[in-house]
Amino acid sequence: MVNLAEFMAAVEGTNHTPEVDPEKVQITGGYVCDMLSDVMGSAREGQAWITIMKHLNTVAVAALTGIPAIVFSKGNVPEENVVEKATSEGICLISSGLDSFSLAGILYGMLN
Repeated sequence: MVNLAEFMAAVEGTNHTPEVDPEKVQITGGYVCDMLSDVMGSAREGQAWITIMKHLNTVAVAALTGIPAIVFSKGNVPEENVVEKATSEGICLISSGLDSFSLAGILYGMLN
């Protein structure tokens, strides 16, 4: 298990949902995908979801699957309505300038 705040520091991440404390979020794994239906069918509760998708439906899918954090790669930043919905669902939104492959590799290394 990895503390989300530690992962954020490792990837120089920015928290867009400051009301959701990353110190209190534990990550048990990761899922990298840009297809909502695949995430709904395969992602597991407790995983961090790494994606470039930053629209409102990502929050709905994260809430449905029990994903506590969405990590946007390549510097993607969600719009305010996405931030508001994520905050209300208790989902932490993080942006990093790194690409998805690098983010997944760092998370994998931290988990193992």
